[in-house]
Amino acid sequence: QVRLVESGGGLVQAGGSLRLSCAASGRTFSSYAMGWFRQAPGKEREFVAAISWSVSNIYYADSVKGRFTISRDNAKNTVYLQMNSLKPEDTAVYFCAASSVFPRTFIDGYSYWGQGTQVTVSS
Repeated sequence: QVRLVESGGGLVQAGGSLRLSCAASGRTFSSYAMGWFRQAPGKEREFVAAISWSVSNIYYADSVKGRFTISRDNAKNTVYLQMNSLKPEDTAVYFCAASSVFPRTFIDGYSYWGQGTQVTVSS
């Protein structure tokens, strides 16, 4: 089993930055592909970013490309999402997810999920 715990969310003004962290335990973290997803009230959960175990493949949603950066530190069993130039439309609960294969942007391909962390961007 894999346990994922997100942290780093909070309240920030538009144009500000936050860095989300996702700590993993229970399995060999370096062998897992990781993704970030978000869900706003009344909306479906949507893809944000993904990174393969080798860090050779990275994908971003068009809505965050150029503003968000996904990275991982396998020595710390942690994946990060650096969010810059935040907009009110980025307000959502952010989830990290893991898979033993690389689903890329496909949400149903991820087997393990964290509990989420709230990000609120004010105007």
